[in-house]
Amino acid sequence: MAQKATQNKDSVRQKKTSAQTSTQLFLDIAEIKDNVVVLKNGGLRAILQTTSINFNLKSEEEQNSIIYAYQNFLNSIDFPIQICVQSRKLDVDKYIENVREIGDKHTNVLLKEQTGEYCDYIQKLVEYADIMEKKFYVVIPFDPYRSRKQSGFTKFMSSISSGDSIDTIKHRHKEFEELNKGLTQRVNAATGGLEGCNLRVAQLGTSQLIELFYGIYNPMTSRNEKVGQLDKMAIQGL
Repeated sequence: MAQKATQNKDSVRQKKTSAQTSTQLFLDIAEIKDNVVVLKNGGLRAILQTTSINFNLKSEEEQNSIIYAYQNFLNSIDFPIQICVQSRKLDVDKYIENVREIGDKHTNVLLKEQTGEYCDYIQKLVEYADIMEKKFYVVIPFDPYRSRKQSGFTKFMSSISSGDSIDTIKHRHKEFEELNKGLTQRVNAATGGLEGCNLRVAQLGTSQLIELFYGIYNPMTSRNEKVGQLDKMAIQGL
């Protein structure tokens, strides 16, 4: 019986390892560092978060101004960009936590009770009303020349290949600094163009990128299990 139980444990462990390995094969991300997403093929991605504009509430003159500014932005860049809109259930956990901390410091019993009731009300409102929030991102790419020459099929096969070799990792780290300079120039150009459209723009830092992709790949888990100490973390493919 003991031997059979050991075999069952080994089988479960192998299945878990196999599942984790197969999942990693389909992830293009090798690591996240210095506010940049590094892909397995050595390509870099910077992600800008922007505000939004309620276009329909603008006057005709303002609408035309926005259209012309956006047109100028597109004409000013000579590289591709990706615009993503993320719609997710509103997360008020941090806000509720801060309000509860303030309430706990109240010496007035009535104010303390009202603060607690307010927090409970907001949590129930978000939960039952299913309030959503939208976030807008602009992805700025910069790929090494060797990657640009690859065919679509070659890129697909490399994206699902097994883990990196030591030589691949060393080569990727070696060319990172040089590629990052080109990426920074593109980020500055895109930021200036978007700000010309009356948008507020901020590049996501390392911790924000980790939190973003953690939420994307773990939509349900991320609601209950927050990632802590993000400023001390880095996702690496070593």
